[in-house]
Amino acid sequence: MVKYPNKKKVTHLCLQPLKGESRHYTAYRGMNLEEDINLSNSYYLENDIAVIYKKPIPVQIVKVDYPKRSAAKIVEAYYRKPSTTDYNGLYKGKYVDFEAKETKVDNFPFKNISDHQIRHLDRVIHHGGIAFLIIAFTSINEVYLIDASYIVDRYCHASKKSISYEEIKQLGHLIKQGFQPRLDYLKILDEFYLKEDS
Repeated sequence: MVKYPNKKKVTHLCLQPLKGESRHYTAYRGMNLEEDINLSNSYYLENDIAVIYKKPIPVQIVKVDYPKRSAAKIVEAYYRKPSTTDYNGLYKGKYVDFEAKETKVDNFPFKNISDHQIRHLDRVIHHGGIAFLIIAFTSINEVYLIDASYIVDRYCHASKKSISYEEIKQLGHLIKQGFQPRLDYLKILDEFYLKEDS
């Protein structure tokens, strides 16, 4: 707690929305997985539940077209280095790292994830972090959280080039969809990753 000269007591500094930030969320139907996760992460952050961010993509801009000053357009760019996973952050003192993927078919094709992402997830697990994938099956509107160890194992050792919907349903956890948060994936972390810590 901080006491200021005007006798106001502040228990948290800067945890209220900043100017321009909003606590209002748009209707969620029809959004893609990334938007759903970003809205969920904003909710978690604004309510002081977790600090989880989308990682920036390391892009080198090469050429910009300026038809007029207010309409700059990136014409040419390239990836400086391969990106690892989509999201990382902290929840209840634990490092969290995950990749988010959508699929229109009834399996998750391994061509949708790269070698360096598999290696990265494996390292996170090795060092005691919480690593997983969030996979959205768009044709049936179901979203699952599956521990990265299953994907790493199948990717490295299985002869198949995908993991089926049935396997993900069996090994993973259906994420409850709602409004705030849109995808309450931290509830699964509480139940299956952090249960013994409580």
